[in-house]
Amino acid sequence: MAAAVSTIRVSRRDFLNTSLWAGAGLALGVHRAALAADDKGALPAGESLRTRAIPASGEQIPVVGAGTSGSFVAEIGSEKYQRLKEVMAIFFNSGATVFDTSPNYGGADKVLGALLEEGGWRDQCFLATKIAADSRAEAERQWAESLKALRTDKVELLQVHNLRDWKTQLPYARELKEQGKTKYVGVTHYLDRGLDEMERILRSEPLDFIQIHYSINAPAAAETVLPLARDKGVAVLINRAFDDGKLFGRVKDKPLPGWAPEVGVESWAQMFLKFAISHPAVTSVIPATSKPKHQKDNLQAGYGPLLSEAQTRELIAMDL
Repeated sequence: MAAAVSTIRVSRRDFLNTSLWAGAGLALGVHRAALAADDKGALPAGESLRTRAIPASGEQIPVVGAGTSGSFVAEIGSEKYQRLKEVMAIFFNSGATVFDTSPNYGGADKVLGALLEEGGWRDQCFLATKIAADSRAEAERQWAESLKALRTDKVELLQVHNLRDWKTQLPYARELKEQGKTKYVGVTHYLDRGLDEMERILRSEPLDFIQIHYSINAPAAAETVLPLARDKGVAVLINRAFDDGKLFGRVKDKPLPGWAPEVGVESWAQMFLKFAISHPAVTSVIPATSKPKHQKDNLQAGYGPLLSEAQTRELIAMDL
């Protein structure tokens, strides 16, 4: 599928039509969390992290969240664990809220649960996790283990991981929603090969959220899935905005575009994240990091102007 995307890239850049982009500003809200000036790593008081509304409820969530895949694999109490605590302090002090995890991220959910409890951040956290199971019985066991790992009795968002056995697991997630165990339900994928099925599910199933990949070098989601999600009133989380870090190697010796200061961008990480945020269908992007300085850098993408249609097209045309 990657080859197909490449061969018709010029025509696919037309996915960003004027009406979508004009509506982007109207969909954005502003999160005005009070930031403690004496907290280590807190972003400057007075700055406002952008938010967007979840269509199903109108609830606003910040456009920059965080993931846990890879970055939150640590021994509780270790040096890395203490560093992750600093990462989370920076995150929550900024007014950010969305943390995404999974029961098959190598124990990352246990680390996240311990840190949320230890830091007293659970009430501030929009907590998202997943079902990754091949039967109802397996899903029930996994859900019980997830609640234990996360040290909570409910989550804000429960997703079917990578569309796995979704015809069984999505109804189960809806049952948990009816029981008040989750506020929203959705489905996820992380590769282009999942986009066609994601489109079919969007057309046939009521959803609160989808989670997909979308980046400068993988913009195919914007052809059909992102506009369809917006039309259907489905919130969108974006994973792999850095293409698992590969994009940084591809821009290692490249300067930022000359217009970067106009949109408040000071690093390629911020540019990659702002690219995703600037699509009007995107609700929040969830980069993962275990480094405090990277967490601050990521969060800065949620401030300042969005990219224009022309700027987004220019980034895609770099053909990274």
